[in-house]
Amino acid sequence: MVSIRDVALRADVSIGTVSKYLNTPQRVAPDTKRRIGKAIKDLGYIRNEAARQLRAGESRTLAFVALELNNPFFGDVADAVERRAAQSGLFLFIVSSNGNPEREGQYIEMFAQQRVYGVILASGTTRERELDLLLERRIPTVLVDAYGKSDRFSSTSVDDFLGAERAVTHLIEQGCRSIAFIGGEIQIHQIAERLRGARAAVDAHPEVRLEVIPTVERSVRAGLGAGEQLLGRPRKNWPDGIFAANDSLAMGIMQAISVGSDARIPEDIAIVGYDDIDYASSAGVPLSTVRRPREVFGRSAVDLVRDQAESAEALPVRSIVIQPELIVRQSSRRI
Repeated sequence: MVSIRDVALRADVSIGTVSKYLNTPQRVAPDTKRRIGKAIKDLGYIRNEAARQLRAGESRTLAFVALELNNPFFGDVADAVERRAAQSGLFLFIVSSNGNPEREGQYIEMFAQQRVYGVILASGTTRERELDLLLERRIPTVLVDAYGKSDRFSSTSVDDFLGAERAVTHLIEQGCRSIAFIGGEIQIHQIAERLRGARAAVDAHPEVRLEVIPTVERSVRAGLGAGEQLLGRPRKNWPDGIFAANDSLAMGIMQAISVGSDARIPEDIAIVGYDDIDYASSAGVPLSTVRRPREVFGRSAVDLVRDQAESAEALPVRSIVIQPELIVRQSSRRI
């Protein structure tokens, strides 16, 4: 591990000068500041802000990185993580990447500096270099609902491919022949897997057509915009089935259809969402959806982090894959 002494030697300054650079950089001469900064970058030095705390004991801060906190699903997972963390005597620090890998990288570097107890990643956008950093620093890390099998990190996830395949197969069984997949950025692992599952279901039925309509966000507002876009077409080009990548999108789409057309849900357009957030069952037209168990995600993620943090030996990587459940409600039930 690179130390402050290594930085001082590389920059040809005293340890005290490096310390001054880290704490009061305005008191360091420009040329000296440049040499120290270059040495830090060349050596990959990461300041340990929590050293004093660790000398007295271990950090009790658990970090949770969500993809987006305006999605009720991630709020529910965070709530489950917090309750399990509290039972374990841990304090939870929650951040959101909002799909921005750069911002997430900054958070993870901060966690490495603080030597947190562990990190739970539920963003689906974490880059390999940040994962490498967490592994190098031996920070217990668990991947939640964001990745497939990993040979480096324990994970807990739902089979998004299977969930999407079931959702679209259900639409086909209800008589839909022109299906639109409406979702967010395909580079996000969860979205990509749902699209892959949707395509697999359609590929098994040559008479069915799948259209992909991406959205920049995965919000009600984005769903409303996508719905309005569809309704702006000639009616003959409307899909008769929609699979939305999450429930927020689905609710925005249903709002657009209800307000902007005389189309009936599900008779003219059947709709299935994903997540089974609390609002899904109480919508004006109760929403069919794929249920992901938020409580299980939260509990199992904290337990996996604790297993790693409190074991004297390296534990084998564990991958917990949860089967999704299709919940059929009024928005898609034709038969």
